[in-house]
Amino acid sequence: MTVFIDSVRGLSRVFGIVAAVLLLAAALVVCQLVFVRYVLNESAIWQHEFVTFSLIASTFLGSPYLLLTRGHVNVDLLPIYLGGSARFALALLAAAVSLTFCLVLLWSSTIWWHDAWAGNWHAETVWAPVLWIPYAALPIGLGLLSLQYVADILALVSGRDAPFGLPSSGPP
Repeated sequence: MTVFIDSVRGLSRVFGIVAAVLLLAAALVVCQLVFVRYVLNESAIWQHEFVTFSLIASTFLGSPYLLLTRGHVNVDLLPIYLGGSARFALALLAAAVSLTFCLVLLWSSTIWWHDAWAGNWHAETVWAPVLWIPYAALPIGLGLLSLQYVADILALVSGRDAPFGLPSSGPP
C-alpha cells in the first residue's frame, strides 16, 4: 500500500511539473502571438487554439498535484471543530464523494475522447488540429485525479495522513 501511495504521489508531482510547463508554453505563445500580430502585422493561425488547449490541459493534468498539496480552496471551519472520529468520517465521506464524481467524469470524458479519436475529429479552424490529442487531457487528468483520491483514502484509512491534514486535537 505504501508503494502505491508513494507512486501515485510521485506521478502527481510529475504532472504538476507538466502543468507548469504547459502554462509557461501558453505564456510564451501569447507573447509570440502579440509580436506576430502587432509588430510583424501578420495573422495568427494556431496560437489562440494552442493557448486554449494548453490552459485546459494544465488545469486537468495539474489537478492531482493540487489535491496532493491541498492547494484547492476549501472551508475548513467544520473539520477544525469536529472531534477525531467525526473529522475522520467527514474526510472519508468527502474523498469518497469526490472520487465518485471524478470517476463519472472520467467515464464520460473517455467516451468523448474515443469518439474524437475514432472519428478523426479536427477543429473547424484554419489550423485544424486533430482533437483527440487535446481532448486526451481530460481522461488522463481525471484518471490521475481519481488515483490521487484513492491514494488519499488509503493514506487516511491506514493512519498515514491525518484527516484534512489537521492534527488530531480539537480547535485551537
